[in-house]
Amino acid sequence: MTVTNAIITGASSGVGLAVARKIHARGGSVALLTRRGDLLTEIVDGLEDRAYAFPVDVSDPVAVSAAVRAAFAALGDVTLVVNSAGVVEIAELSDITDDVWARTLGVNLSGTFYVAREAAPRMSTGSIVNLGSELSTVGMGLFVHYCASKAGVIGLTKALAAELAPRGIRVNAVCPGPIDTPMLRTEFEWFGDPEATIAGAIDRIPLKRFASADEVADAVLYLHAAGYATGSCLALDGGTTAV
Repeated sequence: MTVTNAIITGASSGVGLAVARKIHARGGSVALLTRRGDLLTEIVDGLEDRAYAFPVDVSDPVAVSAAVRAAFAALGDVTLVVNSAGVVEIAELSDITDDVWARTLGVNLSGTFYVAREAAPRMSTGSIVNLGSELSTVGMGLFVHYCASKAGVIGLTKALAAELAPRGIRVNAVCPGPIDTPMLRTEFEWFGDPEATIAGAIDRIPLKRFASADEVADAVLYLHAAGYATGSCLALDGGTTAV
């Protein structure tokens, strides 16, 4: 599969960075969007060419508009947009402040919408792949705000797929379970005994392990290559939502 040009949010780490590296290794060009401008500079320098950094907070619609316009100017035609920017804060319902709620939905859901709204009209063909979650379809205590944001991503994905299909633009989502990243392990510190919490989480997964960022990136690229897939939500959770 050849990917020519891609815009990737959340590209400074995790899935976004893994997708960017895979596309770049296959000869593609990438526009990397994330809030961490310092990390983007290092990544772009490491890739050496065909990589462009656009620091942006995806929850800011004005900033997203400017960044997407700049990305298209740098890349030309874009055939893939990956919305992988996301935040998660573990909190009991009573501790989900207005700011926490707004920040979670602002990045996870509104950010996905803002990028798609700016990118789709500029695309002549290709696909958009959004990052959902296993918590897009099942609920979990302490993640009320996160579940709401990721369920919204699935609704957004299906609606965008229906609207953009006549233009030849496909929209799909990957819904991963826990991904083995430093951020995930930091989150587990909230529970006081992270190693025990990790062991318990792994035990509840039928495949008995977390996903890797590379595995999720492979799923993103699979959906991009699957030319008849649109409106699909690919579970990548080790079997958790199958049982």
